Amino acid sequence: MRNATPSLLTWLACGASLIAAPMVQAQSGDLSLPQKAIAGSAFTIQTSGSGPAILYLVGTGAALQRQVQLGEPVSFAAGDVDIAGHYVAFLEHGGSTDVGEFDVLPASQPGRLAFLAKPSRLSVDQHDGISGAVYIFDAYQNLITRSIPVTFQLSVPAGSTQSTTVQSHEGTAWTQMNSSSREGAAKFVATAGNVSSTRVIQQVPGDPCGLKMNARPDGDKIALATDPIKDCSGNPVPDGTIVTFTEIFNGEQTTVDVPVKKDIAQAEVQAHPGARITVATGVVLGNEIRWGR
Repeated sequence: MRNATPSLLTWLACGASLIAAPMVQAQSGDLSLPQKAIAGSAFTIQTSGSGPAILYLVGTGAALQRQVQLGEPVSFAAGDVDIAGHYVAFLEHGGSTDVGEFDVLPASQPGRLAFLAKPSRLSVDQHDGISGAVYIFDAYQNLITRSIPVTFQLSVPAGSTQSTTVQSHEGTAWTQMNSSSREGAAKFVATAGNVSSTRVIQQVPGDPCGLKMNARPDGDKIALATDPIKDCSGNPVPDGTIVTFTEIFNGEQTTVDVPVKKDIAQAEVQAHPGARITVATGVVLGNEIRWGR
C-alpha cells in the first residue's frame, strides 16, 4: 500500500482480528463512519478538515483504497462492499492516521438456500425417517444469521402433503418428517422468503405383509403361486423381490428362489404326497401347505 504509515503496516502484519464485533460508530479525528452498512448496499464515510488523504477500508476478504479530499464524503456504490463482516477504516493524512471500525451486515432477504436432505431412498411409513436442513445465504453468499421462518413441505403424487415452518437459528434451520404411506418420488421443498430449493426422496414399499400362496397339481409337479404381494400400506412390492418356496419331504429340503413379476411369484416343485411347503421373502414368512397323499 502506497504511503502507509508504520502503525498501519504493524496492524496489517499482525493480522488483526476481523471477526464481527458489536456495531460501533467511529469518530476519530477526521473520520466518521456509519453505525452499520448492509452488504451490497451503498453507504458513505464522512471526513472533516481539508487537504488530500488516503482512505483504506479493510475487511474479511476485502481491501479498498480511495484517494479523498478531507471535508468531502466518500461514497461507496451498491456492490462495492458485498462481503459481510467487521471492517476497519484507516484515514492517512498529514503524517497521521485515524482509525475506525464498523460492521457490514448480510442483506435482509434470502438469495440462495443450501438444502441438504437425507436419505435419498427409504421405505414408506417411517416415523421421522426424512431429515432436511437448510443454510440461508443472501444474494452475495453471506450467511444470514438473523432468524427467518423456513417452510418445509413433503408431498407425493396423489398423496397428502406434510408441511411445517421453523425459525432459523444462526443461519440454519432443520426438520424431520415421516415418509408417507404411498410409494413414489416425494418432492421435498424448503422455502425462505421468495427463495426455494427442492430435493427428491424416493419412497419405496416396505416389507411384504400377509404373504400367502396357493398350490395346484400340474402333472407330476405342484404349481405354486402367491397372491399379489403388498406391504402393510397396500403398495405392491417391486418386481425382482426374491421369494423362496421350500418343500420338505422325508427329511430332505428343496428350495426354489424366484423373483416377483407383476406383483406375484410362481414356481414348481416335485409332487410328493405328504410334503410340507412353505413360502418366505426376506424375514417375512407366509402360509404353509401340506400336500395330500
